[in-house]
Amino acid sequence: MVYLWLRAETKAMEHRAALTPSTCKTLLDRGFKITVERSPERIFDDEEYAKVGCHMVPIGEWRKAPKEAYIVGLKELPEGETDPLHHTHIFFAHCFKNQGGWTEILSRFDEGQGTILDLEFLNDTHGRRVAAFGYHAGFAGAAIGVDDWCHQKLNPGQVLPPYKPFPNEETLISHIRERLGRAVALNNGNIPEVMVMGALGRCGKGACDFARAVGIPEEKIIKWDMAETKEGGPFPRILQAEIFVNCIYLNQPIPPFFTPAMLDGDRKLSVIVDVSCDTTNPHNPIPVYSINTTFDKAVVEVVTKNPLPLEVCSIDHLPTLLPRESSEAFSRDLLPTIIDLEKREESAVWGGAEALFREKVQAMRSVR
Repeated sequence: MVYLWLRAETKAMEHRAALTPSTCKTLLDRGFKITVERSPERIFDDEEYAKVGCHMVPIGEWRKAPKEAYIVGLKELPEGETDPLHHTHIFFAHCFKNQGGWTEILSRFDEGQGTILDLEFLNDTHGRRVAAFGYHAGFAGAAIGVDDWCHQKLNPGQVLPPYKPFPNEETLISHIRERLGRAVALNNGNIPEVMVMGALGRCGKGACDFARAVGIPEEKIIKWDMAETKEGGPFPRILQAEIFVNCIYLNQPIPPFFTPAMLDGDRKLSVIVDVSCDTTNPHNPIPVYSINTTFDKAVVEVVTKNPLPLEVCSIDHLPTLLPRESSEAFSRDLLPTIIDLEKREESAVWGGAEALFREKVQAMRSVR
């Protein structure tokens, strides 16, 4: 019997869940055992899990879980802890691409003989991720990008207000479509140009779909992908769009898309949304900011010699702007792979994830 333990997320304003009540019911019907930590932040009420038969426990009890339990989550483990980790964890660890703190988290698993099966690297035999939040990340990222541009026109010089989750896509679209109409009117009727980098991927498609949904004409949605970027950056064309949404998947070093010095010159660009959010990656192609922003402070100003304001959104869990829809889509896609835990030793997906973890642990040992 496979035992899953859904831990409560501790990242501020994280409302998503890797396993939804509907997914849990399917798994319980197959004979899985599921424990769910109660959470006041999760978009799904505790009662929704209890109703389908999950065993409910307080927050943080995963540390006492039986060794055979898979600890399932989404975002990073609580900050500031250094104790060895003994379980097998399924989550987005954000430590396999040499991000800040990667050696510390891997050493905790190494010391405790635990394992990371990273959700970002669950790939099928064709190398495609079995489940991803990419579409909703792009969708939400474009939403904040357009909304920030509107805010710059409607409330110049004022701080962008905090964001709270929206109940569904239509509510989000309606809210920003109305703001866009008023902002365009103040902009002499000129609709902003939205440039999407990585437009052909799931994330990029989400960004383009949002732009269309709020009324950005197709000719104002500039879609770039590998064909347009094969020669390598920098790309001055980016500076001529009002809104730039970066949706690429960074898996190797690439030249920067633009340099800080380029921003001092002529540009229309006033909003950058780095959906990819490789903030601490040494090869971040947007080298003009160094922090992750949050939903309560969604953008950070970039100081340039050009008087036109420039702000960056670098929230690393954008889909939680639409937590219910994004969680349902992700959990539904993940379900067949979770079922394969019944025969994990035969699964290429889980085998590949564990092999990658072992490889990264060896790399960590070599530099510590």
